[in-house]
Amino acid sequence: MVLQPPTPEQAFQLLLAGNQRFIAGTPEHPNQDAARRAEIAPGQRPFAVVFGCSDSRLAAEIIFDRGLGDMFVVRTAGHVMGSEVLGSIEYGADVLDCPLVLVLGHDSCGAVAAACAALESGMPPAGYVRDVVERVTPSVLAARAAGLVEPDEILTEHVRHTVDLLLDRSRVLAERVEAGRTAVVGLCYRLADGSAQVVKAKGLDVTTAVR
Repeated sequence: MVLQPPTPEQAFQLLLAGNQRFIAGTPEHPNQDAARRAEIAPGQRPFAVVFGCSDSRLAAEIIFDRGLGDMFVVRTAGHVMGSEVLGSIEYGADVLDCPLVLVLGHDSCGAVAAACAALESGMPPAGYVRDVVERVTPSVLAARAAGLVEPDEILTEHVRHTVDLLLDRSRVLAERVEAGRTAVVGLCYRLADGSAQVVKAKGLDVTTAVR
């Protein structure tokens, strides 16, 4: 029997509940045993796409207390996107039929700090790090134009900008959100206490989803 995927709200609730367990120090470590490994070997049916920063302190399966086959995870420094990232997210949402896409940013983000430093000094970093910084810079400029100067405010703007950019650049994702099949939610993760706070949502009423 093929199980129906959860609704966007149900998928979001699963991740919220896992994050609360992680914060409280009472993780259940679901779907991390040999039985689960064998169950999903023939194919995957994750319930969420998580597009997050590559920071080593931001392991999605740990901070949301989930396991094998639960999340389709895409990570880049500063959660910046190129065509391969968009394709990966579309694959998770459309081909794997995930009802939820999370954009996961965090405080003390090195990519955001590097973009701020490059703007102040006029000296971009060398190598391909420069490409990462250039893709974060529009968020920093938008934050400053809105009078936002604190690091947390800039981070929040970057997460919001990433949500908007996803839906602007991906027609596949935008159509799924419009049809109510997928929601896109931006979260800011706090490294010190492990909490993930909603900063923007499309296709999901977070006032009812957060209980």
